[in-house]
Amino acid sequence: ADGSNPALSSYQRKKYIWKLVYIHVLGYEVDFGHAEVLTLVRSKKYAEKTVGYVALSLLLRGSDPVMGSIVDTIRADLVTAPAQGKKKKKADVKNDAVQCLALCSLANISGLELIQAMHLQVRQVLATPESSEQVKKKSALCLLRLTRTSPNLISGREFAPHLAKLLQDQHLGVLTSVMSLLNGLASQHVADYESLIPHVVHILGVLVIKKQCAREYLYYRTPSPWLQIKLLKFLQMYPNAVEGHDIGMDASGYVSQLINVVSKILMETDVSDSINKSNADHAILFEAVQLIVAWGTTCPVTLREGAMQLLGKFISVREPNIRYLGLMTMAKLAQIEGSVEGAKKHQATVLVSLKDADISVRRRALDLLFVICDTDNAERVVDELVAHLVVADASIREEMVLKIAILAEKYATDLRWYVDTILKLISIAGDYVSDSIWHRVVQIVTNHPQGDLQGYAAATLFLAVSPHRCHETTVCVAAYVLGEFGFLIAERAGMSGEEQFHVLHQHWFNVGTSTKSILISTYAKLANLYEECRPLVAPVFARSKNSSDVEVQQRCAEYSSMREAFSPEAVEDLLREMPPFEDKRRSALEMRLLEKEGENSAAVTKASTLSEVEQQRAMQSVQMLSNPPIEEEMEPIEEQEEEAEKDIEEQYDPPRQQLRDAPQAGDEVDSQPSPRSPAKALGPGHGEVNRDDGANVRQINGSVNGSVKPASVGIPKELVPAMRKAFSNLCTSPSGVLFENS
Repeated sequence: ADGSNPALSSYQRKKYIWKLVYIHVLGYEVDFGHAEVLTLVRSKKYAEKTVGYVALSLLLRGSDPVMGSIVDTIRADLVTAPAQGKKKKKADVKNDAVQCLALCSLANISGLELIQAMHLQVRQVLATPESSEQVKKKSALCLLRLTRTSPNLISGREFAPHLAKLLQDQHLGVLTSVMSLLNGLASQHVADYESLIPHVVHILGVLVIKKQCAREYLYYRTPSPWLQIKLLKFLQMYPNAVEGHDIGMDASGYVSQLINVVSKILMETDVSDSINKSNADHAILFEAVQLIVAWGTTCPVTLREGAMQLLGKFISVREPNIRYLGLMTMAKLAQIEGSVEGAKKHQATVLVSLKDADISVRRRALDLLFVICDTDNAERVVDELVAHLVVADASIREEMVLKIAILAEKYATDLRWYVDTILKLISIAGDYVSDSIWHRVVQIVTNHPQGDLQGYAAATLFLAVSPHRCHETTVCVAAYVLGEFGFLIAERAGMSGEEQFHVLHQHWFNVGTSTKSILISTYAKLANLYEECRPLVAPVFARSKNSSDVEVQQRCAEYSSMREAFSPEAVEDLLREMPPFEDKRRSALEMRLLEKEGENSAAVTKASTLSEVEQQRAMQSVQMLSNPPIEEEMEPIEEQEEEAEKDIEEQYDPPRQQLRDAPQAGDEVDSQPSPRSPAKALGPGHGEVNRDDGANVRQINGSVNGSVKPASVGIPKELVPAMRKAFSNLCTSPSGVLFENS
C-alpha cells in the first residue's frame, strides 16, 4: 500500500537504502526509493530505524509530499515514555536513542509545516524532568534549529520559566545546550529573557570563582570554557545590567557577583606555555572584555583600566592570534568615554604592529590608531601613517589612504595642514587616492572662505602641478581650485592667469578624458577672467571640437560659442564661481568606509562621531549664514548699478547728465576722479563682481525726451537662471567637476 517492496529482507532493504544515499551524494534523483526509507523509519527494530532516520535526514525535505505520512511515526518516537527510576534498563536506553534519532532528523529536515506540527512535542521533551541528559541536549539544539527557521515560534514570556528550571540542571552538557538555545532566542527577543540574568550569573560564579566542574568538562584545568563563553555572550545582550546598582551596598546581589567574576577573569588570565590552555583562557578573557565594552560608561572604572592594561600586554606578545584579538578588542574598548587616554599609552606598540608580517594584524593596528587619534595627537598619528605609507603593502594602502584622509579632516585645527596632507597622499600613493578623497578637498576649500585657505590652496596646487611629471589626481584638484580661486594669486610673481594656463596645459596630453573635461571648464574660466588667456584657450577649444570623446567635444563647442551667443554680462554670470556645497550628515569618505567595513566596525563608529574641531567649523558656518556681511558687500554693488545707469543716461541724454553733474551751491567739488570703473567684469570672487542675478542684464524701456528708444542690454533677465542651471548641469556631469552632491 505504501509502495515498498515486501519481498525485501531487512538486510537487503538497508543495503539498498545505503546505495540510494550514495547515488544521492553523486547528485542523482532517488525519489523512487522514498517508500523504502519510510518503511525503515516505521520499523520497530532499532537497527532498521537508525538507517531509516539517517536516510530521511539526507534524502527528504519538509516540503516533500511524502512527509505527511511520516509525521505520526516521528511524533510517536518523540513521546516515547522515559524511565521513571534512577536505574535504566536496556530498552530505556534504546528509547533514548530513538528519541535522539527523531530529534536529529527533525532538525535537519525542518520545513514550516513539519515545524508547526512537531514543535510542541519537542518543547515537551525538553521540559520533561524525566528526560535523560542526552535527550535534553538534543531537544534543546533541535528547538534552536526550529526557531531559526521560524523566529516567532516561541513566546519568550511563556517559555522563560521553563528555561529557568533548565538552567538549574547540574549537568554541564545540558547547560551548554540550553545556553545555545537561550542565546538564539534572546537575540530575537532580548527583553523577554532579561529575568534569567541572575541564573546565568550564578552558573558563571560556580565555574569561575568556585571552579566546581565535573572532571570530563575540564579543559586544561579550565572549567568548561565553552559554557563560560556562552554565558558571557548572553550577558553582553544586556548592557544596562549593572546600571543603577550600587555595587558596594549590593554585596549579596547578582551584580556584585558578576563584577567579581569579571575581575577574577581579568586578574587570573595570563599567557600559558600550553597553546590549548592559552587559547581557551584568552577566549574567555576577550568575551569578558567584550562584556565591559557592552556596559560602556556604566562599567566600573577599575574594570576598564584593568582590561586596558591587560590588553596592552597582549598586543606586545609574539603570538599573532593574541595580538590580533588584543588590537581589535582595544579598539572597541577605546571608544568608551574616558578610555582613550589609556589606549594612547600603547601608541608606540601599535605603531610597531603596523610593520607586522601578518596583514590581519596590520589592519587591526590601523583600526586602533584610527580610534585613538584625537586633536592632541592627530598630527603625530597622521604623520606616522603617512611615513609608513611609503613602505606599506599594496593590499593595505587604499585603506590607509582613506583613513588618513578622514583623520586629517576631522582633527585639522588648521585646514592648510589638511590640504598639505592630502597632497602628500597623492604624491606617495596617488593610484590609491579615490575620487571621493580629492572631491572632499575641493568641497572643504570651497565651503571655508575664512582666512586665506582658498588662496593658500591655489598657490600650493600651482606649485604642485608646475613640474612636468605629476600625478593625474593632482592635476584634477589643481584644475578645479585654480579655476575657482586662481584669481586670488594672480597678482603674485610668476602666478598670473597666463602662467596658470601654461602650468595646467602642459599636462593636457598626459591625462584622461575626465581630467580634460575639468581642464576645459578651467580654461573657460581663465579666459573669462584674463584677456591674455583668450588667444591661448581658443586654439585648444578649436582643436578639441572634433574630439572622439563626446564630453570633451561638447564642452569645447559650447564654451567656444558662448561668447557669440550671449552678451559678456551673461557669460560672466554663467562662469562665476560655483556655490558652496551642501553639508551632509555623512561625507562620501565615511560612506565609503561604511561600505568597506560595515556598521559594527570601530572605525566606522569613530568616523561618524563629530570631533570638537568639526563642531567648531559647523558653528562658524552657521554664524556666517545667519550674519552675512550684507552692508559691506552690497554697497559697492549698488554703487556699480547706479554708475551703470548713469552711463546709460549719459549715452542717451547728455544735456541732462551735464546738468545733473554740475556743482550746486554749497557743494564741494571733488578734485579726484572716481576710483571705480563702471560695470567692469573682473571674474569670480573679486570685490567688484556684481553678484545679483539680474544686475548685469538690465533692459532700459521707454524713451528719453520722447525721441530716442534705448537698445536692449544683454539677454532677458528671466532667462539667466535657466542658463545658469544648464551650465551647472554641464559642470556636474559624471566626468566633470562637481561630485558628491550632483
